[in-house]
Amino acid sequence: MKLFLKIIGILAGVFVIVIITGLIYFNSAYPDVAPPPKVKIESTSARIERGKYLAYHVTVCMDCHSVRDWSKFAGPIKPGTEGIGGDIFDESVGFPGKIVVKNITPAALGTWSDGEIVRAITCGASKNGHALFPVMPYMGYNKLGKEDLYSIIAYIKTLKPVKNHFPETELNFPLNFIVKTMPLKDYKTGNVPDKANTIEYGKYLVTIASCGDCHTKAVDGKPVAGMELAGGQSTKTPLGTITSANITPHKETGIGSWTKEQFIQRFKSMDPSVNKPVSVKPGEFNTIMPWTLFAGMTEEDLGAIYDYLQTVKPVYNNVTRFIPPKTKLAANIQ
Repeated sequence: MKLFLKIIGILAGVFVIVIITGLIYFNSAYPDVAPPPKVKIESTSARIERGKYLAYHVTVCMDCHSVRDWSKFAGPIKPGTEGIGGDIFDESVGFPGKIVVKNITPAALGTWSDGEIVRAITCGASKNGHALFPVMPYMGYNKLGKEDLYSIIAYIKTLKPVKNHFPETELNFPLNFIVKTMPLKDYKTGNVPDKANTIEYGKYLVTIASCGDCHTKAVDGKPVAGMELAGGQSTKTPLGTITSANITPHKETGIGSWTKEQFIQRFKSMDPSVNKPVSVKPGEFNTIMPWTLFAGMTEEDLGAIYDYLQTVKPVYNNVTRFIPPKTKLAANIQ
């Protein structure tokens, strides 16, 4: 009996050593990303202007990294909060743990090299090598043209520095390990597609705007095959359950019956400089779609997006866009 217990003890000890060794190896090997590139980004006026346009109206970095006013339709940014972060995605809105949006003003990124910022945006690894949860859409940002990427970085370095402190992101098991395998190895994308090729340029804009992340239904974080851009991805929020629209060219349930002019006007109608954001009472229809930011895109860029979307596979998918909190009443809004 003593011999048996001794053997069990030895085996248990070996098992513990194997587990510890495996964890040490895993944590040292992942995320498997290349070292930050050795770059120094020149902040020219042209880059800052282009970067501001992209950060606000295309890649909408300022959407997540600012505070939004949910008493207004589409949650416009509260002035003075640009880049300060602090938003929390947790289990109350369907996230596996607690994801905290970081401060991207110079008060937080001032000690980062340009290469470390490049790696975080395009590969999903922070300055200290920690994996970023892909609510930060680095999969799409990895496709940014180099000049557009450098322009965004040049712009965010001009933001007003704001010091603050937020809790760290905490993910539930086993996602806290899985997330370490998600970052991309490196960034290699070079040029932005020629604007004259509106379909390819539109595809580029849709990619870096991460339209597919919201407008494609996913199960356990994986997009459902055949449902690309067909909507149906639901997000539970304190506002209610919001489901993304079908933006494929399906004539009944998507945007197949829309003209280019109607598509552009849909965005432009949300421009806060033209129409003041409408107040929304609790329980009334609202959306997480940052219309007030996307409304600032040029008509040329919006037209290119339309041209590209008309080439994707039409998918029948009629979605219920909004369900108010604590009620079974649903609203269909296309």
